[in-house]
Amino acid sequence: MKRNISMETSGESFLHRIDWWLLTMVTLCAGTSVILLRTLWIQQVTDEIAANDWIVQLISLGLGIVGCVAVAAIDYHKLAKFWFLYAPVALGLVALTFTSLGYGREGADDRNWIDLGFVQIQPSEILKLVFLLTFSLHIAKVGDRLNQPKHLFGLLIHAGIPMGIVSLQGDYGTAIIFASMTIFMLFTAGLSFWYILGGAALMPIGIWFVWTYVFGDVHRGRIRVLLNPGSDPMGLEYQQNLGLKAIWAGKVFGKGLSDTEYVTVPEIHNDFIFSFVGEAFGLVGMIIVIVILAGICLRILADSRSAKDVMGKTICMGVFSIMFTHNFMNLGMVLKIMPVIGIPLPFFSAGGTAMLSMYLCIGLVLSVFTHHRKKYRVFYDAEQNL
Repeated sequence: MKRNISMETSGESFLHRIDWWLLTMVTLCAGTSVILLRTLWIQQVTDEIAANDWIVQLISLGLGIVGCVAVAAIDYHKLAKFWFLYAPVALGLVALTFTSLGYGREGADDRNWIDLGFVQIQPSEILKLVFLLTFSLHIAKVGDRLNQPKHLFGLLIHAGIPMGIVSLQGDYGTAIIFASMTIFMLFTAGLSFWYILGGAALMPIGIWFVWTYVFGDVHRGRIRVLLNPGSDPMGLEYQQNLGLKAIWAGKVFGKGLSDTEYVTVPEIHNDFIFSFVGEAFGLVGMIIVIVILAGICLRILADSRSAKDVMGKTICMGVFSIMFTHNFMNLGMVLKIMPVIGIPLPFFSAGGTAMLSMYLCIGLVLSVFTHHRKKYRVFYDAEQNL
């Protein structure tokens, strides 16, 4: 009887310890995404969106909440300990993108999806989640030796593997996300200022190398048109110009969700969904969305402060870097202050794999938050401490 009572009390304690503000904000964004995608389909704004896209998004939302809470219930140390089980699976799925199963979205210049027949998934989204756990575990094992060259080199090799793989796919946006995660997590772990200074000094050489040997003509062209607006209005600028046109059409309060004449923007259901937010909800709606996304980032930062060790802190900062970089680059892309690079808006853009992945990332943050007490367990047995 005592054991059952203690388990019930523990369950209640776990539910009280979840950061419900964080979970509510991300679910509000995900729920809004379902509504937006359904409207795009009903109003036939674009032929790109399929009839079941909003249904996939809704199912992913439900599975995401369940998965998020399940991950939150497990100590993140235990999740990381079994890296040898899920890391090979994630790498194997990414490797399949280089086979006949791999494909890229129409109009995209990358190849980062696989078609398994019964489902299409984007393996790089799963790889982000795996990298969070394996890299934070690696950092924790290195500990105070982080700034020793051999250990730092090992960490950079660790980070370079996923970055190199997604770059070979042509998915430079995701490569930037991995680079951002690496920088934030190493900085959180105590990377020496001298290494940071040295990296900053070498950055011009790195930019030159990427510009010359990595980027293709299209990538370089997307950057050039930002420096010379109006130079290619019917070509590389076309998508961004239409996105801005949609935002301007929404004015202050937007057209609502029942208008019959929305601006058709390529990838409006995916990378450019924020332009539809502007058209449907206006300036007020865009500000609300930006405030909520900023609130999610700030809440993740706040939860990182409760972490009991460097592993927990680096996990939180890794998730923060994903959210912040995605938000910054996607909004900048839609507002035409950054080049088009194929970065979705978290919890808004269409994509079941991305939705589930982001929910599981939030689950890791909640795991850190709910397990910050050393003696805390989800199913805490009070009899052991009698």
